[in-house]
Amino acid sequence: MSLGLRIFLVYVLFIGLTGYFVLNTVMEEIRPGVRQSTEETLVDTANLMAEILRDDFKAGTLSENRWPELLRAYGERQPQATIWGLPKNQVNHRIYVTDAKGIVVLDSSGVAVGQDYSRWNDVYLTLRGEYGARSSRSDPNDANSSVMHVGAPIRDNGRIIGVVTVAKPNSSLQPYVDRTERRLLFYGAGLIGLGLLFGALLSWWLSRALHRLTGYAQAVSEGRRVEVPHYRGGELKQLATAVEQMRTQLEGKAYVERYVHTLTHELKSPLAAIRGAAELLQDEMPAIQRLRFVGNIDSESARMQQLIERLLNLAQVEQRQGLEERVAVPLAALVDELLRAQAARIEGRRLKVEQTIAPDLLLIGEPFLLRQALGNLLENALDFTPVAGLLRFSAERVGEQVELRLFNEATAIPEYALPRLSERFYSLPRPDTGRKSTGLGLNFVEEVVKLHGGSMHIRNVESGVEVTLRLS
Repeated sequence: MSLGLRIFLVYVLFIGLTGYFVLNTVMEEIRPGVRQSTEETLVDTANLMAEILRDDFKAGTLSENRWPELLRAYGERQPQATIWGLPKNQVNHRIYVTDAKGIVVLDSSGVAVGQDYSRWNDVYLTLRGEYGARSSRSDPNDANSSVMHVGAPIRDNGRIIGVVTVAKPNSSLQPYVDRTERRLLFYGAGLIGLGLLFGALLSWWLSRALHRLTGYAQAVSEGRRVEVPHYRGGELKQLATAVEQMRTQLEGKAYVERYVHTLTHELKSPLAAIRGAAELLQDEMPAIQRLRFVGNIDSESARMQQLIERLLNLAQVEQRQGLEERVAVPLAALVDELLRAQAARIEGRRLKVEQTIAPDLLLIGEPFLLRQALGNLLENALDFTPVAGLLRFSAERVGEQVELRLFNEATAIPEYALPRLSERFYSLPRPDTGRKSTGLGLNFVEEVVKLHGGSMHIRNVESGVEVTLRLS
């Protein structure tokens, strides 16, 4: 299981538990909260009615006045109100009055007049000077039939002479409770969904960032050129920097060891030739032989110098992970410049040169490296082209790449050698001298081409050899 998926699952568990706990807690508080608010309103209403009815109750004229008719009319009213989107088409309050003994003397419903309510808490506690309230079921078998009752005392000079009770069924509050619960569930589910989406995006981003870093490490271990992933800051940037520093140190150590070993191996032959010639020159010999040995020392020294210079150039290219600059390079002008630099050699061998590259064909890259690479490629072609042979440069754009081809008339390359031509220090004997080169030229060309995101292919064609460079 990936790290990103693990983080996401932990995040889902956390969000799920938190969401369940919060929603469950709030849902459990909705119903009591609504009832508490309603009870507070009932307290105000009961006390208001106690003040309104006090004088008539004290005079004993409640049943003789219009109060029974008024309360009955009140119970039959249809408000036709809309409260936060919910319709209210009837009043739900029941109002009844009891005397000092708890006997009902006035009832808006008209069903309890004359009954003894002295044992109900709303009457019993209020008559004792306490807060009187109760919640009773109108149907003992129906939990949803409970009714809230709140009593308020009717006082005469501080003495409690009766009780006014205002009652409201809890069922009338249920639509508001249901609506609140639905809205809470909707918004709660939406917030949880957004939280999970944010967690998924965070896990995807973290997984992608780590995947890029892992891919970079794998590419480095395989010896491929890749740029270190760029992060804006934080621990990921520090980790990427640390991995890059570790790569540089490890590659530098291995690189130095490999090059010291290679250079030592390649210098053995010319050093042996120079030392042998120097020992022979210490003895008496004809002038012609002495000149021949001095020439050997000079040519082997030049070979050593060329080997060291090319190794240094190759080392600089191999250690780079990307181009230092990207500019538009006119390919035709660059090839013409290289041909002019080799003009003496071309004219001396009476070579025929064809250059068919369009003047407006541009290549995006690093001019210095491209000049060195194409220069090495041209020198290699000149080494194998016979006197009065043909050299041909051509190029065209293929999609997003530029395809450059160099054809030189020459003997076909042996099949066994084709796959090895770009190997370091691998070289074929030159037709004119029979001697091999340093074997670093084509290797250098391939490294430069790879830095430009391209590839190099060498193949035998009719009457010669063609090298194709595909550059991005």
